[in-house]
Amino acid sequence: MTAYRLHIDIPLPLSEADALTVSEMVVATLQSPQLFQELQSRGVSSINYRLGHDDDRQRSNYFVKTPSGHVSNQKNRITVTEETL
Repeated sequence: MTAYRLHIDIPLPLSEADALTVSEMVVATLQSPQLFQELQSRGVSSINYRLGHDDDRQRSNYFVKTPSGHVSNQKNRITVTEETL
């Protein structure tokens, strides 16, 4: 079976702090028990996400920053399991 991926691109013309806040709100909506149950019943086991920047040519993730201000290139992951329901 061919695998599909849902890519959602939401332009956020905001400061970094405000973009993080809005992004955290969007990610929080993905963590509802009702959505997890529906996703799990359809075989979805995880949701990967990151916050990027248009001027950054790498796949940086502004959700994960080191104390020195460098950003990660690793995606964040929500695992959809019985424990998260």
